[in-house]
Amino acid sequence: MTDLDRRAPATGSPVPRVGGHRSGRLALAGGLLGLLALLLLAMSWAVTVGPASITVGQVWGSAWHHVCSALAPGSVSCAADPLTAIQDAIVWQGRGARVVAAASVGAGLAVAGTVMQAVVRNPLADPYLLGVSSGASLGAVGVLVLGMSVLLPVAAFVGAVGALVLTLLLATARGGGLPPVRTVLAGVAVGQACSALVSFVIFWSATGDSYREILSWLLGSFGGITWPETALALGGTVVLGGLLASRSRVLDAFAFGDVSASSLGVDVRRERWLLLVVVTLLTAVLVSVCGSIGFVGLVVPHAVRLVLGSRNHRVMPVAALVGALFLLLADTAARTVFEPRELPVGILTAAIGAPVFAVLLRRSRL
Repeated sequence: MTDLDRRAPATGSPVPRVGGHRSGRLALAGGLLGLLALLLLAMSWAVTVGPASITVGQVWGSAWHHVCSALAPGSVSCAADPLTAIQDAIVWQGRGARVVAAASVGAGLAVAGTVMQAVVRNPLADPYLLGVSSGASLGAVGVLVLGMSVLLPVAAFVGAVGALVLTLLLATARGGGLPPVRTVLAGVAVGQACSALVSFVIFWSATGDSYREILSWLLGSFGGITWPETALALGGTVVLGGLLASRSRVLDAFAFGDVSASSLGVDVRRERWLLLVVVTLLTAVLVSVCGSIGFVGLVVPHAVRLVLGSRNHRVMPVAALVGALFLLLADTAARTVFEPRELPVGILTAAIGAPVFAVLLRRSRL
């Protein structure tokens, strides 16, 4: 028996469980690798789903051909593309961009929802809490009614940022602070105002095809997405989502309240401003690409927290992978189940997310 073993019972202090922490980290790493492998497999499978007969092996073979040709142009060592010209266009100009975009948006919304719930200390919060979705919708509907759909992503992003600015101006208390309750109420007010303006614009101006186009965007859709838009969603998720993930320890401190967080050395005012601005910018980027897709940023973080607990450095990466997988599968179903018609993916996520969230809510201690 060691000295540590002899002292522990007398003092009543627990013996440090170094092995337990190490095994917990290994379990988390193993789970993340498993989820990542599952996501890559699901993305490969989703590319093959559709009228054109394409196998997973052909997709990977074509991917290797394109990568090899890009790295070593004209090299005879690069295998021939196993896809025909038509199949190659279907995979890389159609389904490929859509699959990557769906996974990127799902991961980004899950991370944004995780951060928002931690910042406002409310597990029912979602990325659209500050009126971002309604502001983006107002900008998007404006350009669609004017027939300038080419400017849709830009207009949606500007509308989302405008809604953020109004919310923060309305929520800022004397002294520059952002009290969580005041911030939530300001977001609700700005969101309702923007929604009213969207309804007015649609009622007054939308006719014919523009009405269908507006409705499809408002309900969320990846139809017709291009690689530049996909790159925007992927880049926003990686850069802004990575910045948010780096503040996971700060988010843990917020769980104890502002006073306790300050005593732990956290600059509460600065960190809350930073987190709210970054999470809203991430949400604005994602909404500008595909429209408003509900329940991903609400249900996924909540479900992951029920399994892993409240530590954000664990919740965030798992929620990102689960959100990517969930939205990818939902979009694949939305474009194939009712073929030849395509269902906006926001309808499907709401149809799945609402009952799942009801079950989670019943099982939680809220």
